[in-house]
Amino acid sequence: MGNSKFTNFDNMSLQSIEEDAELIPLLTPEDEEEMNKEGLPETLPILPLRNTVLFPGVVIPITAGRDKSIKLIKDANNGNKVIGVVSQKDEETENPDVKDINTLGTVAKILRVLQMPDGNTTVIIQGKKRFEVAEVLTRDPYITATVREAQEQRPEKDDKEFLAIIDSIKELSLQIIANNPNIPSEASFAIKNIQSNSFLINFISSNMNLNVAEKQNLLEIRDLQERALATLKYMNVEFQKLELKNDIQSKVRNDMDQQQREYFLHQQMKTIQEELGGVSYDEEIQEMRARAKKKKWNEKIGEHFDKELSKMQRMNPQVAEYSIQRNYLDLFLDLPWDEFSKDKFDLKRAQKILDRDHYGLEDVKRRIIEYLAVLKLRNDMKSPILCLYGPPGVGKTSLGKSVAEALGREYVRISLGGLRDEAEIRGHRKTYIGAMPGRIVQSLKKAGKSNPVFILDEIDKLSNSHQGDPSSAMLEVLDPEQNSAFYDNFLEMGYDLSKVMFIATANNLSTIQPALRDRMEIINVSGYTIEEKVEIARRHLLPKQLKEHGLEAKHLKIGKPQLEKIVEGYTRESGVRSLEKQIAKMVRYAAKSIATEEEYEIKVSSADVEKVLGPARMERDKYENNDVAGVVTGLAWTSVGGDILFIESILSKGKGILNITGNLGKVMKESATIAMEYIKSNADLFGIDSELFEEYNVHIHVPEGATPKDGPSAGVTMLTSLVSLFTQRKVKKSLAMTGEITLRGKVLPVGGIKEKILAAKRARIKEIILCKENERDILEIKQDYLKGLTFHYVTDMHEVVDIAITNQKVKNAKKF
Repeated sequence: MGNSKFTNFDNMSLQSIEEDAELIPLLTPEDEEEMNKEGLPETLPILPLRNTVLFPGVVIPITAGRDKSIKLIKDANNGNKVIGVVSQKDEETENPDVKDINTLGTVAKILRVLQMPDGNTTVIIQGKKRFEVAEVLTRDPYITATVREAQEQRPEKDDKEFLAIIDSIKELSLQIIANNPNIPSEASFAIKNIQSNSFLINFISSNMNLNVAEKQNLLEIRDLQERALATLKYMNVEFQKLELKNDIQSKVRNDMDQQQREYFLHQQMKTIQEELGGVSYDEEIQEMRARAKKKKWNEKIGEHFDKELSKMQRMNPQVAEYSIQRNYLDLFLDLPWDEFSKDKFDLKRAQKILDRDHYGLEDVKRRIIEYLAVLKLRNDMKSPILCLYGPPGVGKTSLGKSVAEALGREYVRISLGGLRDEAEIRGHRKTYIGAMPGRIVQSLKKAGKSNPVFILDEIDKLSNSHQGDPSSAMLEVLDPEQNSAFYDNFLEMGYDLSKVMFIATANNLSTIQPALRDRMEIINVSGYTIEEKVEIARRHLLPKQLKEHGLEAKHLKIGKPQLEKIVEGYTRESGVRSLEKQIAKMVRYAAKSIATEEEYEIKVSSADVEKVLGPARMERDKYENNDVAGVVTGLAWTSVGGDILFIESILSKGKGILNITGNLGKVMKESATIAMEYIKSNADLFGIDSELFEEYNVHIHVPEGATPKDGPSAGVTMLTSLVSLFTQRKVKKSLAMTGEITLRGKVLPVGGIKEKILAAKRARIKEIILCKENERDILEIKQDYLKGLTFHYVTDMHEVVDIAITNQKVKNAKKF
């Protein structure tokens, strides 16, 4: 129940009813009984109501605005004052016809007609009884029709169920009146004084907040008890809505009271802060707004910032979310949106900087210069994603600084080694306590420009955990097609990374996720030759260490022979990190001598090197003689560059058992088995007595047994070792080899060729056996690295044996 909806044909209003109008009494049972006895006229003028339904016994005022309706009311008022009232199916219909009205309505009596100042006619009518339209007689000037009474089924007077429904209706109606502030409390007196049950149902149905269709459905129910039950259902729904509405309003009122209280306290605090000379929160917001006007961001970012700033302005500064929001907006203002440093395209200057800082690394330098050349010509090219791959200590990370200087860009580096949490890349959602942006966004904030040179150090050492896969999060960062809108969880907006030049570094490509590796251009940064290491030590390492230890060039001089001795005798690496440590020892010795005023040799001799560093220790990768059968030199690749290893094999009386030792991996053990089975299968070709395989046990060992070793590249070395063992013939002097073997006798290509060749040169190897397909790797290597080396390219194991095994027997050869 709510405010009554007053019928109008155009508009409904009670505003113009005169104040001295007589009160219309409620319908009594006697009035109802007398009304029910009245007969219906044969014909009635039909008055369509636009937005309400008239129920029997109910009095309603209506305002007529349509010409047809005014004429009908005037004619009826001058006659017997009885009309037929029906509701329209669609209240938007301006000139309803027979098809636009409901056929069941209520006979009404005109109680009073009032002329309004605006020209409209207001009429007060009272419903009598229900009727049905039988046949339409006329349509002009208004609808007239023959009618018949709509019979109503009523329960017995003492029907307990019906009386219980009536009691519920009364009780619920009184609750609705009490809870609805829009209904005057006097309405409860009217409800209590209604004695007729049917009129009570009609009165309440007429005043409920129902639409025309729902009220029409109630009017059309023939059984009074069913109509009472339907009315009760609608009342229950209305009462529940009213309770919910009151509950919400109560909560809102309480919240408003709390907000007002906080507002007054906040204003007082603001005044106190201003008196004490502190910065008020409003000043802080105004300062942010002023900073925002200076930013170069686009309209979308500006709208987002304004929205978030307005949200902060509405917050209570004492709540925890306020500081989070402030940090968020500070980040927004600190980020270099669309701020770029201007690239320098002086290629000669760039080449000088790269050559000044790094000796060697020609491929990498060439690639950087190529990139600068293309960028200079197009000036709109997206930055490439380079991955410098190679052993430790060869200058991959420091190369990034030189590239940044050559380009004139800011330099940023983040270490990814051991990173396990995806949020370190993408950031945390700012709803979490202690939320922060990811390292990418933080580094851009630190750089102050949106196009720095970004070094992603140790990208191969990203690890997984239950907190996500960081390498998967890096996919978006390093994909040129996606990183123009990199999404950071804390920032909640896409940030353009397409102008950033990413340079990743890695020691081992196999541990990088394939999808991530596919997004990068791999550039192999191989190890240095001895000559290059000496030059690096002379040009870079020694001056750097002298400066770090507070000395000058005049305090210590180390010649090339001594530097070469340090390289060969005290370091075994592809890079120069260990070499720098050894040079630092020499410099500290000089610094100590100067500080204690002791005499020392400024020009270091080889004896001085041994005196400071001790006896030379790195003699492992020196070539050994070929006096023993079954000892062959192989070439291996390790995480610190190339190395040489020795395959040893011996025979002992037994039953043909093959033993393999030396901490070997599965693949390497399988290579030994393949070599053994191939020799057994082709014993006649190698001139080996097949009975030896059953009378002797074979033991293959790879020295430095504590060091794990694996891979297929030692296959040819093991084959040569076994042939030398069974034939007791010498292996060719100063020879090393690498290659994978198959049971068919084929030699397959292997990787890490450049590193292996550098190891061979360090060991004074003169000849190297390689697979024919590895020849392309040799052609890519700088010719200076190949001086003094002879290469034998093979495709079959017989070629290996023919080149490697001499006809000369070893000393103390076994006789079978």
